[in-house]
This record gives sequence, structure tokens and C-alpha cells, in this order.
Amino acid sequence: MIFLLYIKDSNTFLVIKNLSSLPKLKRSNKNLAVKLNASGEKSVIKGHPWVFSNSIVKISSEAETGDLAIVFSKNKNKVIGIGLYDANSPIRIKVIHNGQQKVTVNSDFFHQKIEKAYQKRLSLLRTQTNSYRLLFGENDGFPGLIADVYDSVLVVKLYSEIWLPYLESILKSLREVSKVKTIVIRLSRNLQNSSDHNLSDGLVVYGTLKSEVVKFIEHGVNFSANVIKGHKTGYFLDHRENRRRVGELSEGKTVLDVFSYAGGFSVHALANGATEVTSLDISKQALEIAKENGKLNLFKGIHKTIAGDAFDKMRLLFNQNKTFDVVVIDPPSFAKQKSEIDLAKKKYAQLAELGIKLTAKNGILVLASCSSRVTGQSFFDINHNVLSSMERPFEIMMKTEHDVDHPIGFPEGAYLKCGYYSFL
Repeated sequence: MIFLLYIKDSNTFLVIKNLSSLPKLKRSNKNLAVKLNASGEKSVIKGHPWVFSNSIVKISSEAETGDLAIVFSKNKNKVIGIGLYDANSPIRIKVIHNGQQKVTVNSDFFHQKIEKAYQKRLSLLRTQTNSYRLLFGENDGFPGLIADVYDSVLVVKLYSEIWLPYLESILKSLREVSKVKTIVIRLSRNLQNSSDHNLSDGLVVYGTLKSEVVKFIEHGVNFSANVIKGHKTGYFLDHRENRRRVGELSEGKTVLDVFSYAGGFSVHALANGATEVTSLDISKQALEIAKENGKLNLFKGIHKTIAGDAFDKMRLLFNQNKTFDVVVIDPPSFAKQKSEIDLAKKKYAQLAELGIKLTAKNGILVLASCSSRVTGQSFFDINHNVLSSMERPFEIMMKTEHDVDHPIGFPEGAYLKCGYYSFL
């Protein structure tokens, strides 16, 4: 089947009527027999989805990315897990099936996993929400693959070439289960630079896309995502429930949204009756998106924006004697490597201190972290220690984690944590 390409008004509309028309992928896969050392075997038996290169003792033949790795126990010679081999990652085998239950890895195998993932999201889809994460990587049995739905558009983000031999059947199942009309492929930086495939970042592989900006609804509040050029898949869906909560807490209040990006917390606050919302982000482009997202909803409050470094601008606001009824601080990950953990903890402490100073009397401070290398316990301990040292009485309202469409399947998958603190 030949795909058709139309160009109109500087926007590209790509039509592929059959997923078999995907650009040809060079690599096929074969089966590998794998044995691990004691620690690697124990990890797989416990259900962990990662096998590091230094855990591999023996492989039956020369391995290539995308090959099916069948992991056998060292002594009993029984299958304990099945994964996909990744020659380009220290996580050499990404496990897609744990346990001794016999399975055949084919299109039906992946389809059942997608159906199971969809069922977990049904409670969310019964709300006024048509945007959700259908596949959350390892946590749904698809390591290195993310699938987000924005209304009728599905965006699949690939972080590893292990999925190339299976991509056509997976996309077909995703379409059938989610009932979307359009599928967009996004690629990690490594895959964008790879010559082992003919995919391109932002390629529309099914249906039509009239605009790269797609509108969607989150708990009754209107948003938009640039599914072609936006960060990740175009938007951050993980904080959805926290955004709803902040919205409910913002009626009649002034709100400061730090690291606001596209205005998730800001827009919910405005839509729920906040009198004034200030979005602070280093990216002027992101702030423009936040303004546009706000305009998709009816609101009477004032929406202000501040562009610049969050730490500097928060200090400036404090020096100007500014305070807010609700302060939300949701920074990007500060610890992408183990060596960055200590510095990340210092930054979280600094943000907590600045947040307290900017929170008005009887106000609410919301502190969040998406650094998986900083545990929830460590993060909440940092907040508690800083807040306790500031000589302002406070109460812990709640602590939250992932929304329902971001299930936690293994320890490292639990990256998101958020604390709500009220001041007297």
C-alpha cells in the first residue's frame, strides 16, 4: 500500500491507509537462549524488567537489538523470563514476560497486554477526560515504549530499537483497542540519529492530522498538545489528578505556578475560579502555550507570566514582598544520574524554602518531584525538615503519587511524588 503525502498551508498531512505501509524496517529478530548470574536471575524471578549487561553469563548466539531473549534458570534450566535484547543499552535485556508460564511472543501476546492496560484506565475514561497514557513503558510490559492518547490521536514514543520488528502489529492493536483515528510516531534522540530504520520523528503512520496541535480535555478543562514538536509526546499527563486537586483548591485564590511549562496547574486554577494566576517558566515559548491553553477555557481571573530562572525569579518575588494563596512547585528531574542525587536534594530543599516564603498566611504549598533517583521517602523528609525549620506552623494535607494511567510495576517506575502543605 502506498502512502499519500499532501502539503497545505505549511502543515503536512500524511495518510497511510494500512499500517503495513510503514517505512521498511531493516532488522528482523531471532531467538536467544540466555543464562544470568545469581543476582540477575533473582531479579528476573522477582519480576524486575531490567537485566544489565554484567548479569549475563551466556548467550546462545550472536545477539542483535530486537532479538527475543529467553532467560533460563542457571540450575533447573527452566524459563524464568522473556525479554528483548538491546545491544545499545547497559540494560541489555528488557523483560516483557516474567515467570515460568509458557507464552508465545506474537501479535496476540502484545494485543492481550494492550487490552489489559486499557482496562486499567477505564475509571479515568469515565470522567470528563479524553487524554490518557495507554502504555506506560515497563510498568505495562512495554519497556522503552510509551503510548499517549489525545482525543482521537495516539502518539507512540519509542526509546529503543527493540520494538522495530514488532511495531506494525503493536500499532494495529493500539489502534483497535483505543479506537483512535490517527497515530503519530515520536522518536528519542538516539533513535532519531540511528540508521537502522526509516522512521522519522513526528511521522504520521495512520490516519490524517489536520494540525500538529491537538485539543483534548482533562477533567472538564480544555488543553492542547503539539504532538509533532512538543516535548515527550506533546504534554505531561502524569500530574493530571494533582492538577485537578489544585484547581479545586484555587477558587477565589491567587496562585503561583513554578516550572509551569504549558500551564497545566495554571489553567486548572483559572478554570476553577482563581482570581489571579502567575505562570513562571524559563521558556517563553512554553509560557505562550500556557496562555493559549488558558484561552481554551472560560475564566475571569488574571493570567500573568514570568519568564526566567525559577530560583532567581522566586527570590525576586520574595524581595518584592509578593505572596500567593496557593504555590505549586513542580520542577523537571534534577537527578538523571546517580551522581546528581545530592545536588538534587539541595535544590529541592531550596525550592521548599522559597515556596514557604512565597506562601501567604492560611495558604497552601504544593511540592512535587519527578526524579526517580530521589525516593519518595527522601523527598518528603526534605520537605518536612525544611518546613519544620521555618517557624511557621503547618499541616500535611496529603501525599500523592501517580495517576491511574501511570501504574507502578517496579521500584524505579515510581518516580512521581507530590506533597500538599497548609499554613496557619
